[in-house]
Amino acid sequence: MSITVLVADDQALIRAGFVTILDAQDDMTVVGEAGDGRSAVDTALRLRPDVVVMDVRMPVLDGIEATRRLAGAGVQEPMKVLVVTTFNLDEYVYEALRAGAAGFLLKDASPHAFVAGVRTVARGDSLIAPEVTRRLIGRYAARLRPADPAVTAGSALTPRELEVLRLIAAGHSNAEIAAQLVIGAETVKTYVSRVLAKLGLRDRVQAVVYAYRTGLVSLND
Repeated sequence: MSITVLVADDQALIRAGFVTILDAQDDMTVVGEAGDGRSAVDTALRLRPDVVVMDVRMPVLDGIEATRRLAGAGVQEPMKVLVVTTFNLDEYVYEALRAGAAGFLLKDASPHAFVAGVRTVARGDSLIAPEVTRRLIGRYAARLRPADPAVTAGSALTPRELEVLRLIAAGHSNAEIAAQLVIGAETVKTYVSRVLAKLGLRDRVQAVVYAYRTGLVSLND
């Protein structure tokens, strides 16, 4: 079954490039385009694509608020949003993740990485580009106070689960975690599921944010 995608970006050239790349895939179909955040929300709610590729800075309604309306807390049927950004928009990515994005990629990612990212999000996994995880989330982790009473420590986790959480926060894939801990990939999946369930988290993105919020991981680790 083809993965349906909505591409939202206010730059027509970039949007056209994304559409060309995705439509060239045998398992993907671009069902819609949007040049601003409000149009992205309206079109996404009407078409219900499998994945929304969302730019961060757009007119009328920015990508962060658009993401919040499609995938944020309180949305009954949250959609899968893959945020794309550039290095000079670092400060917006953290907020996009809090808004419910399933993950993010940099706009200078290769076409292969971009397509793989869409597939990852489509199948229900979260995607955080490893090369920018520490740069983006680590840099802005200070905005969240570990002393906040709403944030609880990972005391419910076993030592191995904590280890897995720290590796997730460092941007490692399941395969990389398996290799580092010398365990099977299916075992890693089990640990990840346990971590998310115990902490009441939706996905790996929220796990990364949680790890930084609670001080389990810091930029200097």
